[in-house]
Amino acid sequence: MPPLRTALLQSSGRPGHVDENIKVLDAAARRAAEAGARLLVCPELFLTGYAIGAQVSRLAEPADGPSARAVAEIAARHGLAVLYGYPERAGEQIFNAARLIGPDGAALANYRKTHLFGPFEQEWFTPGEQPVVQAELDGVRIGIMICYDVEFPENVRAHALAGTDLLLVPTAQMHPFQFVAESVVPVRAFESQMYVAYVNRTGPEGEFEFVGLSCLAGPDGTVRTRAGRGEELVVGEVDPEFLNTSRATNPYLRDRRPGLYGSLA
Repeated sequence: MPPLRTALLQSSGRPGHVDENIKVLDAAARRAAEAGARLLVCPELFLTGYAIGAQVSRLAEPADGPSARAVAEIAARHGLAVLYGYPERAGEQIFNAARLIGPDGAALANYRKTHLFGPFEQEWFTPGEQPVVQAELDGVRIGIMICYDVEFPENVRAHALAGTDLLLVPTAQMHPFQFVAESVVPVRAFESQMYVAYVNRTGPEGEFEFVGLSCLAGPDGTVRTRAGRGEELVVGEVDPEFLNTSRATNPYLRDRRPGLYGSLA
């Protein structure tokens, strides 16, 4: 299979303005498609903004709501898949969610963040209960999680055991935790033998300062592409052939002894 060219949109858009953020996404999708990308990954809660307080409730939408339909139209028009973060309303509950739309505009997957970070998220969101959500794109098995989720090695290992090739992690990584983007994410990719696309917000927003540093890390622990601290679109390749070679060489998954790990649960 040829490499899956993947674009990472590092942007905070315009917090509180869904229509404006859809325009930013559309422009990024056009640029990504022109660069040959088949997949565009946006940050956590990209459609609404992260530090928006009570606006979370007002701006939350069903998974198949009007914003989903707008993104589907963008994906189909530019011929690439799009993963975006948004607050999902389901009855009385609101989830910190990410939705993957295919290049034909069809919904491929929807994930709800399982590990909520800090008082803000714990006040406004309900934690998801499904740790492994996957979809297929151009022969690559894609998994999804959100920000804090990737900091739990058990989470990523569950994806590895389920066969995830590329883990998409929209995030809102803030100062002073930039070491997660710099060090933890490449280690996660190496220890679980997969590609990890970690896509961050940037700049000040409410009480937070987002650090950027979005990256695509490979299964050898090296970073294929990395953004700086500002608004940026970067592109890298997920190479299935290299992934297969890396998995054959690195024995982590083969050398596991699950019978010794019962105490972890």
